[in-house]
Amino acid sequence: MSTSHFYPVGTPGVPWGEQERLQWRERQLRSRSYETDVVSRVERLAGALEVVRYGQLSYGPDHYSLLALKSRDWNPALPVALVTGGVHGYETSGVMGALRFAEEQAPAYAGRMNVLVAPCVSPWAYERICRWNYHAIDPNRNFGVHRHAEESSALIELLTPHLGQFLLHIDLHETTNSDITEFRPALASRDGKALEPETVPDGFYLVGDSATTRLDFQIAIVEAVAKVTHIAPPDDEGKIIGFPLSAPGVIEFPVRSAGLCAGVTGARFTTTTEVYPDSPRTHAKECEEAQLAAVRAAFDFALEHAASP
Repeated sequence: MSTSHFYPVGTPGVPWGEQERLQWRERQLRSRSYETDVVSRVERLAGALEVVRYGQLSYGPDHYSLLALKSRDWNPALPVALVTGGVHGYETSGVMGALRFAEEQAPAYAGRMNVLVAPCVSPWAYERICRWNYHAIDPNRNFGVHRHAEESSALIELLTPHLGQFLLHIDLHETTNSDITEFRPALASRDGKALEPETVPDGFYLVGDSATTRLDFQIAIVEAVAKVTHIAPPDDEGKIIGFPLSAPGVIEFPVRSAGLCAGVTGARFTTTTEVYPDSPRTHAKECEEAQLAAVRAAFDFALEHAASP
C-alpha cells in the first residue's frame, strides 16, 4: 500500500475487496450505546405511541432491534407523515431531533395525520459515530433499485404497506467536519477514485427532490429554522455542495434516482435537513432545536396545504 495514499486503508486507484473492508471495520470503535441513547427512550414512549420492531440486524457479535414509533390512534383514512433520523449513524442531531419530536410534538397531531417515526435507521453506525454500516455501505444510497444495505431494506419493508398514503417525509441529517477528514477520503479510497476537494457549508440547509419539490414548502421550513440557528450561505459560485440554490438555504436534485431515503415514500412533501454542528456559531443543543423546528414546520405546512395541488 502506498504511504502517500490519502486514507489508511486501500491502494490508490484500486476499489476495496473484503480484506480492505475488514481493515476499515476494525478501525470503527464503539463509543456510545444505542440501547441507552435510543432504545430506552423509544420504550418509554410506549404509552403514548406504539413501538414497532421492524427488523433485526446481526453484525458479528452485535445485534440490534430496529425500532419505530407510530400513532396509537392510526386511522387508515388519514394521511401518513414520516420522520427518519440516523440513516447516517454519526449524524447525532438527526437521531435526537427525531426522538424529541416523538416525545414532545407527535401527540399534537393525533386525529389529523398518522405519524411514523424511525429515529435511528442505522444503529451499528450510531454506536461507532460512522457514516456506513458494518459492510462499508452507505444506507443513504440504497433506497432505490439497487439495495445492498439491510438497514434500508428493513425500512422499505416497514413503509411499503403505506405507500400511496404518505403526505410528508422529512429525513434528518447533518454535515460535519468529519465528512471532509474521514468519510469523503474513505469513500474515494473504497471506490478506487481520486479524492476531490470539498467544503462543508456553515449552517442549516435543505435538500429537496427536483422531481417532486414544492419550493414553498422548503422555504417555510428554512424560515422557521432561521429563528433557531443560522442558514448556510452559498459558496463563491453561488452553490451548496456543488448545486445551485433554488432559494436561500435550499438546493434540489433528483433524490429518488440517487437512492436517498427522502425519495422512498413518494410523499407529496419531502425534504432532507442538513445542520452543521461543528460550526463555531452553534452547538449540539441548538442543532437539535433546529431539527425539531424543521419537523414541526414541515408537519404544519403539509397539514395546511394537504388539499392544494
